[in-house]
Amino acid sequence: MRNQPAAASAPRPRVAPASDVVRRRAAARRRAWLPYLCLLPASLLIGAFVVYPVGTVFYYSLQQYDVTRPYLNGFVGLDNFRQVMTADDVFRASLAVSVKWVGSEVVLQLVLGMALALVLNSAFRGRGLARSLLFSPWAVSGVVVTTMWKLMYNPFTGLLDTVLMRVGVIHSPIQWLADVNTVFASVVAAELWRGVPFFAIVLLAALQAIPPDLYEAAAVDGASRWQAFTRVTLPLLKDAIVLATLLRGVWEFNNVDLIYTMTAGGPGDLTTTLPLYVVNQAIRYHNFGYGSALSVIGFLILLLFAILYLRLGRFGRD
Repeated sequence: MRNQPAAASAPRPRVAPASDVVRRRAAARRRAWLPYLCLLPASLLIGAFVVYPVGTVFYYSLQQYDVTRPYLNGFVGLDNFRQVMTADDVFRASLAVSVKWVGSEVVLQLVLGMALALVLNSAFRGRGLARSLLFSPWAVSGVVVTTMWKLMYNPFTGLLDTVLMRVGVIHSPIQWLADVNTVFASVVAAELWRGVPFFAIVLLAALQAIPPDLYEAAAVDGASRWQAFTRVTLPLLKDAIVLATLLRGVWEFNNVDLIYTMTAGGPGDLTTTLPLYVVNQAIRYHNFGYGSALSVIGFLILLLFAILYLRLGRFGRD
C-alpha cells in the first residue's frame, strides 16, 4: 500500500508577546483615566471655591463663633437653629420680605420679559439695535445700577421727581427710598430694570426655536393670535419658563448688592431680606456662627423649593 500523505495541520494562532499585552493594558488604563485627569483641575477649583466654603458654613452653624468674644467660642450643637426658629422675630420678618421680594420680581420680570421677547421676535426695522439696547442692562453691575437709580430717586435733583412735578402728578418732592409707602416699590423697580433682560434673552432664544410651520397650521385651522399664543407658544416655552423662573428666583432670593447699597434694609426692616439679615449678623455684628445657621436655613429653603418646583413644573417631561 502506498503511504497516504499526512493531513495538513491547522495554522496555529499567533500569540502576542507578553510585552505587547502589557503595553496594551497600560494604554487602555491611561485612556480610561484620561477623562478624569482632564476634569481634575476644574474639580479642584470647585472644591476650593464651592465645596470647602459650603462645608465651612455648615461647620460654623454648629459653633458659637464671635470674633469679638473669642472666649465664648465653641461647639453648641443645634442651639443656633433653636434660637432662629423660636426666638428670632427678625428672621421671620426677613423671610416674609424675601418671599414678597422674590414673588414680585419673578412675576413682573417674567411678564415684561415675555412681552419684550415677543416684540423682538417679530421682524421690524432696527431690531438689532433694539435687542442691543434691551440687553445692555444685564451687563451692568448692581452697584452701578444702584448709583443710577439713587440719582434718579433724589428728591431734590432726581429726574423722577423733576418730571413728575413738572407734569403735575406730584406737588412736592418724595423721599422714595425713605418713605415706608414707596421704598419697597422703588427697589423693585430698580431691580426690574436689571432683571427683565434675562427673561427676554432666554424666552427669545426659545421662541426662535419654535418651527414657523406650527403657526401656519394654527392659522389654517382658524386660530386667533391669542389662541396661537396659548395653544402653541406657551406649551413650547414651558421648560424655558420653568428653568428661567427657578434660576431667577434663586438669584433674587440671594440678592444683596442692590438692596444693601440702596436702603441697607431700611427704613426699619421693610427691605431686610434673609440674605441681608445674614450679612448684618456675620459682617456687622461679627456673629459668624449665628449667621452661618441662618445661611444653612436659607440653603435648605431654596433646595426644597427647587425640588418641589421642578417636580410640579414637570421640567423636561413633556
